[in-house]
Amino acid sequence: MLPSAPAPRNDVSELAVNADFDVTTLPAGTFDEDADGPGAASGQNAPNQPASNQAASDQDTERPGLVKRSVKRVLKDQERIYRGPFKPSNFKWDALVLAGTTVFLIEDRHIENNLPSGHFTLYQATSDVGIAALGASLGAVWLHGIKANDAHAKETGELTLETLVNTFLIYTPMQFIAGRQRPEEGNGHGDFLKHHSINTSFPGGHAMFTYAMATIVSHEYSQKWVQALAYGVASAVTVSRYLAKDHWASDMWVGAALGIGIGADVFHAHCDPDLSDSCKHHVRFIF
Repeated sequence: MLPSAPAPRNDVSELAVNADFDVTTLPAGTFDEDADGPGAASGQNAPNQPASNQAASDQDTERPGLVKRSVKRVLKDQERIYRGPFKPSNFKWDALVLAGTTVFLIEDRHIENNLPSGHFTLYQATSDVGIAALGASLGAVWLHGIKANDAHAKETGELTLETLVNTFLIYTPMQFIAGRQRPEEGNGHGDFLKHHSINTSFPGGHAMFTYAMATIVSHEYSQKWVQALAYGVASAVTVSRYLAKDHWASDMWVGAALGIGIGADVFHAHCDPDLSDSCKHHVRFIF
């Protein structure tokens, strides 16, 4: 006698027996993987969304945040820079700058009248080439840092750019407020409050921007030849601009002092101690 075949499984009858089954009692996310595909429940990219698209989406999300953070950082820099002269630790530097400015303001016309004449175009070209060369060199350092993932070079480029932005934000209102005539303008006395624009004599813009850049380089790299080269270029730009009779001596003095001060302030506010020795010292001499 052949054994009887097993009765076919009746799923319907089983569900009928388990009448108490309730889908709402299952844990949350039980059917997520079936609905969205493998990896959806764990937060991985869905099959229909490539990783490159996901990365681009993340970058688009972060971009406004980066701009906002940069603006906030510059605003904090400006607040700190404007408060800097009123810190007791800076009083000795304030006294030095004010004393020098006073002397030069008194002697401006006498010094100007004893400058060599001629070659004005050559001096102007020299100052323009000098500031452009220093800026281009620092731009190349920044690009190298990005391409080679060199943290020190990247910091140098980033702090240079931030310093230039802060320098411009200090330079512009000072130019507009001072409104000083250049040596070849008006009565030749260098009177203040004569212009209503930013293309005026005080303070010296070339000196201010080149010394700001040179200060960042000098603090980032402690090699004496790097520091000498950076400040040598800044000095050449300043002197040649002065010899071209575009500025008074007091203009260049104040411009150089402000450039050094702004560059040092931005550097010490944002530098990484692991990248440069100068970052470990709050006050540091040029050499």
